[in-house]
Amino acid sequence: MHYRVSDLSLPLGAGEGALKKLAARRLHVSPERIASLELVRRSVDARKKNDVHFICTVECGVEGKLPPPRDPKVSEAVPFRYDLPRCRQMEQRPVVAGFGPAGLFAALILARAGQRPLVLERGACVEERAKAVERFWSTGLLDTETNVQFGEGGAGTFSDGKLNTGTKDARARLVLREFAAAGAPREILWEAKPHIGTDRLPGAVKAMREEIVSLGGEVRFHSAVTGLRTRDGRLSGVEVNGRETIPCSRLLLAVGHSARDTFRMLERAGVRLEQKPFSLGARIEHRQQEIDRAQYGAFAGHPELGAADYRLAVHLPGGRGVYTFCMCPGGQVVAAASQEGRVVTNGMSNRARDGRNANSALLVGVGPEDFGGAHPLAGMELQERLEEKAFLAGGGGYRAPGQRVEDFLQRRPSRRFGDVTPTYRPGVTPASLEGVLPQAVTEAMRQGLSLLDARLYGFAHPDALLTGVETRSSSPVRIPRGEDLQSVSLPGLYPCGEGAGYAGGIVSAAVDGVRCAERMLASTLEG
Repeated sequence: MHYRVSDLSLPLGAGEGALKKLAARRLHVSPERIASLELVRRSVDARKKNDVHFICTVECGVEGKLPPPRDPKVSEAVPFRYDLPRCRQMEQRPVVAGFGPAGLFAALILARAGQRPLVLERGACVEERAKAVERFWSTGLLDTETNVQFGEGGAGTFSDGKLNTGTKDARARLVLREFAAAGAPREILWEAKPHIGTDRLPGAVKAMREEIVSLGGEVRFHSAVTGLRTRDGRLSGVEVNGRETIPCSRLLLAVGHSARDTFRMLERAGVRLEQKPFSLGARIEHRQQEIDRAQYGAFAGHPELGAADYRLAVHLPGGRGVYTFCMCPGGQVVAAASQEGRVVTNGMSNRARDGRNANSALLVGVGPEDFGGAHPLAGMELQERLEEKAFLAGGGGYRAPGQRVEDFLQRRPSRRFGDVTPTYRPGVTPASLEGVLPQAVTEAMRQGLSLLDARLYGFAHPDALLTGVETRSSSPVRIPRGEDLQSVSLPGLYPCGEGAGYAGGIVSAAVDGVRCAERMLASTLEG
């Protein structure tokens, strides 16, 4: 029999033998009766700074049958299994637009189901993309089609490869397993906050692309969807690069949250779009060793703990939320622009997370009442205006405006930086974020900094550095879809993933890609 045993407290430095003894004690058996033991989750418990340890969940194979478990922390283990949906062969091969997590996993499922999907990706393959991104960071020469936002792997490829998610969908387990099978570190299968690392994710993405192609799929890079064709109120084709039209009755649209020209094309084509709340703010950087000390106390620097992270949130009296997002331990702030003359920040870490600084987004929620209009794309246009202001405040050349937290709180421009050296390339200009971000956002950030500092000592350190602007935490647009996951205004169009407003991160986007692919396959059996 196999059992799942949770909430096992494992001291730092203890090995598998100690974990086996803990599990045996909880199961009321001798350790010798445990024939197999698999770690399925491990998190750090740092609530007591004098007793930092791991909390583990394991699955055990036990010789002989045990009485029905009465301990709520013990249950029979249910093996994970994923079966492809039943389907018929599609008359026209399905098209997947966008090759980020949603498009990647949708194409993988469609290929395994024998449907030979055609993938259209506006950017380059991941190998070429890495070179274009490094060139931009080093020289300020932006490729508007291949950058941090566009290209194989999507925006998550240059943001640490974080795989933690709030979704309870069982398909999330499938996503983790597929990444691990494609070469990602095995630890992602049991880390409480799994991450692949920006340096390791491209290899996994490439391996999955190669499987899709080996199963009859096709991936075309430098191929943007620039128009739709319809017949009798249904999708009948897609225009590519303004030149070629491909017959298509099923299009899975997974273009990401930054495909602004695509959103404008959809609006012109009569596809129903809606405003969607999102968040605005800046990246905040601290010295990583200060975060380690604040989180782990005397255990800071322990080799089993690595770089400490955090996740903070508060609700202000006026109703706005202020929170941290996409925290990158030992990482760097990155230039994430995809349009000329605009500055956007993001964050990333390599697998080792061994950089001198920690960074995360410090964000404030905004909604339609902040967008300045009722047009479906008003939130997107607000993003564009703020990114242009950031470009100007940085002095051009895609330099970003930066401000010490002390100066920000005192409402004065920064003239210099302190103990925190900025990591953003091409460079950071001492400036003020006042007038770059909306006043409602900067005021909320000021209130939030003090409240968050009470939760994490040193968060509002005078030399902590704010680098602006962070505008693309999620899509400002939602493409409404029905229970069949097709657009409510254009049958045959499957809006999918983060860009369509149905996900918020690599895993949730990938899960949505799997769901949309499943529904597309199921449609072959209908009618």
